[in-house]
Amino acid sequence: MDRGASDPAEILEDTVEYQDDVRRTLSIEVDRTTLRTVERSVEEARGRLTEMSGMTLGVREGTGFLRYLPGGFYRPHRDRGDLPSWPGAAHRQLAVVVFLGTSQAAGDSEGFTGGVLRLYPDQVEPVDIEPVEGLLVAFPATTLHEVTRVGDAVRDVLVDWFY
Repeated sequence: MDRGASDPAEILEDTVEYQDDVRRTLSIEVDRTTLRTVERSVEEARGRLTEMSGMTLGVREGTGFLRYLPGGFYRPHRDRGDLPSWPGAAHRQLAVVVFLGTSQAAGDSEGFTGGVLRLYPDQVEPVDIEPVEGLLVAFPATTLHEVTRVGDAVRDVLVDWFY
């Protein structure tokens, strides 16, 4: 990810736009070899994700690579929605996040602070997931969730959605 081109990550509203008061993240374009390797790995998880979620999983949107620099965050949002700016968002069934680093709170003394993935399941207390390198987290794309502010260092993740 360090060698890839980066752009501010956008949000999906009526248009696709950058709003740094809602989301402060970089979208990284990785090399083709890395992308193919990661795409294959996510696809290999399909059977287990189907089993665990109980969902019939269709095509995937395609893996995205995100970098949260110090001060980065993403306010509470849902990944599925009926949006003219991204028609595919209406078909998202399962969101997938894979952490590419470990936070200090999860045991890496040189890792980042903050950057918790916080899920807000219906009628349940919020669930905080501390980033651990290699951990894959999947949840319904309708689940309200956020990324808390990263305090220092860099938080890298990959994301994808099954339709």
